[in-house]
Amino acid sequence: SNMIINEKFAVQGENRLYTGMHLLKHSLLNTTPNITKTITVTDPDTGEDKDVKVPDGQAIQMANTKIDEIRNGFSNWLDEQSPEFKDKLADTYNRKFNCFVRPTYDGSHQSFPGLDLKALGIPDLYQSQKDCIWMLKQNGGGIGDHEVGAGKTLIMCCAAYEMKRLGQANKPMIIGLKANVHEIASTFRTAYPNAKILYPGKEDFTPQKRVKIFNEIKNNSWDAVILTHDQFGKIPQSPEMQQQIFQAELDSVEENLNVLRNQGQEISKMMLKGLEKRKANLEVKLSNLAEQIKDRTDDVVDFKMMGIDHLFVDESHQFKNLAFTTRHDRVAGLGNPEGSQRAMNMLFAIRTIQERRDKDLGATFLSGTTISNSLTELYLLFKYLRPKELEKQGINSFDAWAAVFAKKTTDYEFSVTNQIVQKERFRYFIKVPELASFYSEITDFRTAKDIGIDRPEKNEILYNIPPTPQQEIFIEKLMKFAETGDATLLGREPLSQSEEKAKMLIATDYARKMSLDMRMIDQAYGDHVDNKASHCAAMIAEYYNKYAKEKGTQFVFSDLGTYKPNEWNPYSEIKRKLIEDHGIPAHEIRFIQEAKTDNARKTMIEAMNAGRIRVLFGSTSMLGTGVNAQKRAVAIHHADTPWRPSDLSQRDGRAIRKGNEIAKLYADNKVDVIIYAVEKSLDSYKFNLLQNKQLFINQLKTNNMATRTIDEGSLDEGSGMNFSEYVAILSGNTDLLEKAKLEKKIASLESERQAFNRSKSSAIYKFEDITRTVDSNSEMIARITKDQQAFNEKVQVDKEGNKLNPIKLDNLNTIDPKAIGEKLNQLANNARTNGEYFKIGELYGFKILVKTEESQKEGSMFKDNRFF
Repeated sequence: SNMIINEKFAVQGENRLYTGMHLLKHSLLNTTPNITKTITVTDPDTGEDKDVKVPDGQAIQMANTKIDEIRNGFSNWLDEQSPEFKDKLADTYNRKFNCFVRPTYDGSHQSFPGLDLKALGIPDLYQSQKDCIWMLKQNGGGIGDHEVGAGKTLIMCCAAYEMKRLGQANKPMIIGLKANVHEIASTFRTAYPNAKILYPGKEDFTPQKRVKIFNEIKNNSWDAVILTHDQFGKIPQSPEMQQQIFQAELDSVEENLNVLRNQGQEISKMMLKGLEKRKANLEVKLSNLAEQIKDRTDDVVDFKMMGIDHLFVDESHQFKNLAFTTRHDRVAGLGNPEGSQRAMNMLFAIRTIQERRDKDLGATFLSGTTISNSLTELYLLFKYLRPKELEKQGINSFDAWAAVFAKKTTDYEFSVTNQIVQKERFRYFIKVPELASFYSEITDFRTAKDIGIDRPEKNEILYNIPPTPQQEIFIEKLMKFAETGDATLLGREPLSQSEEKAKMLIATDYARKMSLDMRMIDQAYGDHVDNKASHCAAMIAEYYNKYAKEKGTQFVFSDLGTYKPNEWNPYSEIKRKLIEDHGIPAHEIRFIQEAKTDNARKTMIEAMNAGRIRVLFGSTSMLGTGVNAQKRAVAIHHADTPWRPSDLSQRDGRAIRKGNEIAKLYADNKVDVIIYAVEKSLDSYKFNLLQNKQLFINQLKTNNMATRTIDEGSLDEGSGMNFSEYVAILSGNTDLLEKAKLEKKIASLESERQAFNRSKSSAIYKFEDITRTVDSNSEMIARITKDQQAFNEKVQVDKEGNKLNPIKLDNLNTIDPKAIGEKLNQLANNARTNGEYFKIGELYGFKILVKTEESQKEGSMFKDNRFF
């Protein structure tokens, strides 16, 4: 009804009413109205007051509440439908989304002809490796989601060789990180000494020699082609395939633009501008591709011509930054919609294989961190590997996927300056069992514990460091800068117009540097006995001395302030303290950045395993992958806090892996992992981020959930690292966060209360008006009933039962119908009653009245007589 549309589900903005129909449209499109209000601000340049439009937070919150109510109302509506309709809808849903079941893949019966187990030095493959290989052979690809140290390299080699042997693939390609690819090639040659493998070196991929390599790939029947990620990126992709994919992206952008334009002023200009820019970029790319196809020469070899028909992608999370189109803006955790060229090249290659096979997969992704950080990673995995299945579900874009499986909410989190701010994010994931089944159907997920790998346990130690006096002062300045944008507080020039927009990015950068070492901001700050470098050096020295006899080794990680020769940096500062304050020989402390070549890197790893190097520094990207130096590792030090749970996992995997002999023999088979965190710093924000992400990832991968909805903000103690404890210690006061969450609930309930009171007031007024109308109508009914009775008593009928019409007109003594008609016509034309009722006769005792009424037509006054 109009009351429901215009009142119950309506929100009043400053200049217009957002009705229930508007909000219904937003609920269907998964968007939020851009409700604004006008405020007066002082122009910083002129000093004059001016009016500006800003988002109306209270009205937007009310709109979100009502949109949620509309969505929830669908369930109530569904409950009222017939059993037949509900069964039909459930059947449609189950056939579309709830029809994916992962079979049990038992690969124990496989014999692996040609595999040289003796040369590999193992009695047999792990059962988990056999099962994964069997799954890949059955499905033609999939995801090997195995934890670090679970033997993914051998899975790739054996699966590639088996696919070739069985005719499932004619020319498989394996691509891996530069640091790992030599080990992959060496393992393949050892496992299958008679295999025909192409493993070009770095010198073979110079621009002059590249064409020759591409032709070698094309013109020979290889058992496997092994390349680095970077080398793979240099392979030209089919222009026709690029054209096809970019056209599909352009169609998606235009669809989103049409949706937003149809909603007019309710959508932010930023959202429209972003999509219009993406449309323009895609149109330019399509135009360039059309020219490229037109001018193509026969000597160009692209990926399609090479005949590669299966891709094994080691460390596949390196390609997660795939472009996608969305109409959601300013939402946390979405990743970068623009994506990277590296990821687009991977999509072109996989689509080329899928088009040739006319089915999904065609590639195998291997990584222990397939989902590491962002909601979009799961969708992008499916976009790579299961496009046809997504299409069957009616999903052809990220927004379509998010509308089915995610729910946007507004929450309170720690800001970069340890204050509490409101942030939109995809926090709730719905239909989670179906989502997990869709993932697990093509995935072999194993933890080290599942496989039974003999490796040390992780003993996490949170090393909480109070801020130095200099840091205390700087934290205050940083918070004021974040609030005001006054860069002079930080000792720098005032922000430019472009820097003003990136204020929080600048605040983030300063906060990270401040936490690690004040000298990262300005050398004038100097050393301090209680800074992070001092504490870290003391802990490293303690482990160095404790395991001196066994030559125990340690890894030190930091992604910020990495080693640069002849320049101050935290790495060198900690090394200086280890030498000068703790007497550790300089040659036993090294930086991974010093290894400029593959041979130098290999030599450094060997020295670490031999105990000649006792402390090795590095970043996640350089030291966190492809380094098997675990033999003597007794401790890992995190000098900074990484952004992603997967980064911690990669770092810890350097020591917590099979082959750690010293930890097993002398440290109770445990490795200490020390996480250094300065109180009231950015570290608390980072751990809060990790807390939000870890739960979703772990629960989804295990596919062992009793609930249909996951709240990314809550924490399950069994989900891995105890992030809630970290946040409690690092934030200094978790009551603030709880207070903010409660205040948010109160604000939401207050908005609903105000809306209810307005609706109640309106309803009371309407109730009173309707009550008065009922009383009036009751009186009218009584009078009509009395008249009806009088009529029934006096009515006259003829022999056939027809009612007679004995009209009696005043001053006319006749019952002749013709005479009565003429008299009535005279009265209609000539009577003038001046707006009063005038009696002219009777019918069955009821008075017949005439009334003269005035009306205006085309500027002239007319008088009409009406009979009652």
